[in-house]
Amino acid sequence: MKQIQTLEELDSSFTLVDFFATWCGPCKMQSFVLEELVEKINIVKVDIDQATELANKFHIMAVPTLVLMKNKEMLDQKVGYQSKDEIEEWIEEFQK
Repeated sequence: MKQIQTLEELDSSFTLVDFFATWCGPCKMQSFVLEELVEKINIVKVDIDQATELANKFHIMAVPTLVLMKNKEMLDQKVGYQSKDEIEEWIEEFQK
């Protein structure tokens, strides 16, 4: 999973963006789940402490926050830890 700091680093494909913090316990658990999904969707990570401008642009108030994007536009957002099944269902909903 690639880590980014600006929106320009995103490509326009269907992408899951993981907003996280290194000090966040649930973010570490979420990262393990996301590693299981890298074959299904493009995933990038954003450290909110290093990329504050990007976190502010998406109004990130809590971590982990997952954002589905296409063409650099936000489709949907989930806040808090999400299970693998929840993420897979969420992705399928927007890939239709």
